[in-house]
Amino acid sequence: MLLTRRPLLAGLFAAAALLAGCASPPPALNLPPIVFVHGNGDTAALWTTTLWRFESNGWPRERLHAVEFPYPGARDDNGVAQAGRSSADDQRDYLAAEVTKLMARTGAAQVVLMGNSRGGNAIRHYIASAGGDKTVSHAILGGTPNHGVWANPGFRPNNEFNGAGAFLSGLNKPKGPNGDEVTAGPRWMTIRSDNNDKFAQPDGEWIGAKGTPTGVGFDGPALKGAENVVLPGRDHREVAYHGQAFAAAFRFITGRAPTVTEPVAEDRVSLNGTVTGFTAAGPSNLPLVGARVAVHAIDASSGQRRGAPLVDKVVTADGQWGPIATDPRTPLEFVIEAPGFATTHIYRSAFPRSSTIVNLRPERFADADKGAVAVASFSRPRAYFGLPRDTIVFDGQNPAPGIAPGVAGVASSKLKLATANRAVVAEFSSGELRERIVGWAWPARDNHLSVLELHY
Repeated sequence: MLLTRRPLLAGLFAAAALLAGCASPPPALNLPPIVFVHGNGDTAALWTTTLWRFESNGWPRERLHAVEFPYPGARDDNGVAQAGRSSADDQRDYLAAEVTKLMARTGAAQVVLMGNSRGGNAIRHYIASAGGDKTVSHAILGGTPNHGVWANPGFRPNNEFNGAGAFLSGLNKPKGPNGDEVTAGPRWMTIRSDNNDKFAQPDGEWIGAKGTPTGVGFDGPALKGAENVVLPGRDHREVAYHGQAFAAAFRFITGRAPTVTEPVAEDRVSLNGTVTGFTAAGPSNLPLVGARVAVHAIDASSGQRRGAPLVDKVVTADGQWGPIATDPRTPLEFVIEAPGFATTHIYRSAFPRSSTIVNLRPERFADADKGAVAVASFSRPRAYFGLPRDTIVFDGQNPAPGIAPGVAGVASSKLKLATANRAVVAEFSSGELRERIVGWAWPARDNHLSVLELHY
């Protein structure tokens, strides 16, 4: 039987608080600023739990910064302009500007960079060609396809993810007396899966070419000249966002293990973030001006609202929907209304700590879902669902629909429900992680859909 995350974390938070009281973290001034760099199509919000973990081990919140690229999707051809997409140079230059601002704000001479997937491409490019070899002390790449998602000069040859293309071939060109693939200056670490990364597979199934060799092995993210860490069983996102990845990064930066690997709850929680949308070319992280956001405290067992909204606001040019004040025990419902989108209800477990990157995107109905009585999705943004590794139960269906055994590569499950105006329960278990979310099925005929989103 699955447990809710609350009882598990209550004991964990208590133990963590006790350990934190006994720990002697280095003085805050000795802790370097860290810049976190998200992957293709993603947002800064994916680093939320990682920031909580660093904070829970004494890292000052003002020294932790998650970048949000305006256009997070890569171009089809890196050298050809494409509306709503970004080139490798675009990503590099944006990252360089963010590093400069953080160094000015903190007075630090160097920063640490940590990236997931495409975010690692931006890190490597910045260090190799824009002065990052002097401003970066440590570079940590989680699941970055350093040798490509495929390596075939005849297939999309100028794509940023082609290991045989000019971009990655240039970064990987041997350097120094040992023929290292990393740029001299910073210390380097890669974190990869043993064989469960969907973008480091010898077969092309995950790029729509099942049965075709990719030319890339399970060790594609590793780099000569780096400390290469393997996290068995972890997926493409977990090698950056899981507690085990955090622990590896913390040790690499500080030379010691973290005191705790899960967030320590705060007494009071402040939340804020931005609302973004989509362009014709894919996800955008630009503000969705005019969107309306209401946030409700909800009952953990029924999914029903408790009292007046914590905020009800129309988004302006800064994109922000908050802030709100809450506590680490109350789950929340975020409601987004925007022209051209469904009214999207996002249900989240209680937030153990504060965050300014609770970033939201409304959704649209898929053509196949039109005519359903109600539609609900179960989402895991910071990792993929994997069978038989995980237990995923959605509205009583075990396993949740749409998730096949094998390499973990699907981050959501969708249900077309036969009834509306009732509770919907999503339960997840993987190792020591357990999280349970209760949402509400809203009538699709009124242009409403629900998303039950995991923290972990």
